[in-house]
Amino acid sequence: MAISPPTDLVMDVLRAADPTAVQEAQAKLTANRAAYSATKLAAAGKGFGAALEGLDGIGHKTRIDVAHESKKSAEMPEEYRKFEASILQNFVNTMMPKDSEAVYGKGSAGEFWQSMMSEQIADQMSKSGGIGIAEQVFRQSLDRMRNEATPNATTDKDSRNRAVSMIDEFERKVFDLAPSERSEA
Repeated sequence: MAISPPTDLVMDVLRAADPTAVQEAQAKLTANRAAYSATKLAAAGKGFGAALEGLDGIGHKTRIDVAHESKKSAEMPEEYRKFEASILQNFVNTMMPKDSEAVYGKGSAGEFWQSMMSEQIADQMSKSGGIGIAEQVFRQSLDRMRNEATPNATTDKDSRNRAVSMIDEFERKVFDLAPSERSEA
């Protein structure tokens, strides 16, 4: 009977190993391999940032539609787009998978990376047209400014009567002063 020390030792170790420890080690190796691949892609300029830059939101839209949207977004202040991006970030963050420690890492560092990813996705969504929150808020603020610029020409009867009585009272006070009282005052 011949023995092969290297293979027999390896087989003895594998038989003695805890199955959960083996699975954890395999998961760590897979995560390390994924992290290495991501780093390698990012160094080559083909990482997540490059993928997001490739998402220009054109899809089935024509160039005229895209030019019209870019003109519309140029007229709208950047603050409104950033506001929409912050709202979208909350939505995207809640849609992210919760059991993704292999991708983002564990603990607060993993939560940080996950929130950064959702922030970038939301920002790109907002830049490519968003879901209309920025346009709606911008339009409402323009309407509000227009309404404040024009005075309210319609008044009800009570308001008009109160204004006339205030003017009458003011005129009486001014004109009721006798000439002798004016010289004394």
